[in-house]
Amino acid sequence: MKDIRIAAVIFNAVVGQVQQNLERMIPWVERAKAEGADLICFPELNVTGYSTNPVIKDSAESIPGPISRKLEQIAGDSGAIILAGMAERDDKGRLFASHLVVLPDGIAGTYRKLHIAPPEKAVFSQGQRVSLFNIGGINVGIQLCYDAHFPELSTRMAIDGADVIFMPHASPRGTPPQKLDSWMRHLSARAFDNGVFIVACNQVGENQIGLEFPGLAVAIGPSGNIMKDKTSDSEGMLIADLKAKDLSAVRNHRMRYFLPNRRPDLY
Repeated sequence: MKDIRIAAVIFNAVVGQVQQNLERMIPWVERAKAEGADLICFPELNVTGYSTNPVIKDSAESIPGPISRKLEQIAGDSGAIILAGMAERDDKGRLFASHLVVLPDGIAGTYRKLHIAPPEKAVFSQGQRVSLFNIGGINVGIQLCYDAHFPELSTRMAIDGADVIFMPHASPRGTPPQKLDSWMRHLSARAFDNGVFIVACNQVGENQIGLEFPGLAVAIGPSGNIMKDKTSDSEGMLIADLKAKDLSAVRNHRMRYFLPNRRPDLY
């Protein structure tokens, strides 16, 4: 892995206001670039908004489509790598909570949420592929919100070579400090057990159709310790430097890097 400065955006995504959500991403991308970030991560479904109401289907699009082309334009104009979320409709009419990896020269790939929370199952279908994305020498995994509760997924990504796992959320209810406390029950373990960086960010504010989100972003080092966190009742951004030496310090330590000593033959 090489060193990289990342930005994790706390973003208010109003359901159905696709063009407005896209336009409001631009100042955050520009600000992140001005602060030296090369990769900007937005929350789950930040372009279409998050909802388990069937109305979300009205905002869903195929990939490629108008949303993905606009994201390509934003990435191309800024020179940034953008991780952004949308409701994706496939050619069979199924909906997925998807997150795009958009490089300045085009889309590198799409992650479809693998674990669908019980309230989401009436609307969204589950993805079928555990994907990693190599971005300039950094192996990046993506998990969306409920995905993070399944430790096997992070371990699989780490075994496959992930250096950092981004965890965009659309997690409603509670205050920002309460949500941070909730996240730390499992996100720090995902980093510590697997020797990877974890970066998570959440939506904030009202989605205008019944849900309100507590704003939060956090970066966790491969030792499981919080590097930075930001809690907010409004939009905001966390900037963090993910350094190769911090990853190497864990992975070259015989007692702090657990993956090589796994016993998959037993389980």
